[in-house]
Amino acid sequence: MKVAIVGAGIAGLSSAWALAKRGHEVTLLEQGAIPNPLAASGDHHRIIRRAYGAAAGYGRLITEAYEAWGELWADLGESHFDPRGFVCVSREVGDEAEQFRDGLVAGGYPLRMFGADEAAARWPFLEPETFRYAFFSPEGGTLHCRKIAAGLADWLRKNGVNVYENSKVVAVDEDLGEITFESGGTMRADRIAVAAGAWVLKLFPRLGSDLTIYRTALAYVEPPADLKAAWEAAPVILDVGGKSDGYIVPPSGGAGMKFGSGLHKVPTSDADWNRFPVEGEGEAIRNLFAPPIARIEEYKVTEVVTCAYTFTADEKFLVAERGKCIVVSACSGHGYKFGAAVGRRVAQAVGDDDTDGLKRWLRAEAA
Repeated sequence: MKVAIVGAGIAGLSSAWALAKRGHEVTLLEQGAIPNPLAASGDHHRIIRRAYGAAAGYGRLITEAYEAWGELWADLGESHFDPRGFVCVSREVGDEAEQFRDGLVAGGYPLRMFGADEAAARWPFLEPETFRYAFFSPEGGTLHCRKIAAGLADWLRKNGVNVYENSKVVAVDEDLGEITFESGGTMRADRIAVAAGAWVLKLFPRLGSDLTIYRTALAYVEPPADLKAAWEAAPVILDVGGKSDGYIVPPSGGAGMKFGSGLHKVPTSDADWNRFPVEGEGEAIRNLFAPPIARIEEYKVTEVVTCAYTFTADEKFLVAERGKCIVVSACSGHGYKFGAAVGRRVAQAVGDDDTDGLKRWLRAEAA
């Protein structure tokens, strides 16, 4: 079967990988370079973790995610995963960190509890007077996105996939299975899989009732000199507690340390809107982390990276099918960790004509 894939973020790349392994004739189309730094999955690293609180179905799917990443590492000949585990810090009763803890306990997944003083002794960048407790789970770490994208693109080319960079798609005819490029050229395929991330609404405006685009930003920072060694050895900080919805990725895979917060996002109708950082944006993100991070003003902002995501109202993934086209939107802020598994499931749905099964899986309604 001839399959065209629009978008070479992690969902598109991994779908091309899995479809090629099933013997399909695959063409992958990307509007920019691979990796594309503007894509939702184009940053240096992303978190993988088991914790999901009430969304326990996604926690269970992490088992399949790890298995799929393992298959990918075998094909690439190297792993781009740093299994350093993760920590959550609880500052208030019932905050997200506590919900994550409760979800892990309910699922029977491993974790170790630490009182505030014990946690701060272990991770000296924490300020013990500002939080209730912390816990560590070994089932998590960081995935090195740009290395994964480069490795996958290389594998695809070596295995017969037609990979086209800087080939912007401006229209998709779902009934004919026809793609129109910005250059005016066209291409036809038996099936089209669209994994265009935050740009999907440019191709399918009708999905605007299901998807909202958010513009957000991440701050890369340099920690105080006396804390660099502690951060380099630290787990991922999945949640800093309270209402800040903040996470920290320590230096990993040659990339720097970054702060990100779910509070720092703005809805927009255009994925290309305001992609340049504004003055003081990095410091504003950084300052959301005190407490529980001590001496926050000593963390020097070195770079601010903007990002665009799509979200559904319930923050689950979306699949839409019409004619010869299937649209997959799995970048709702937590999609990257499932990337390799998403690709395998898309390939299965396309090959077996089972979009309903893919929908259930992406919504964590079926294993």
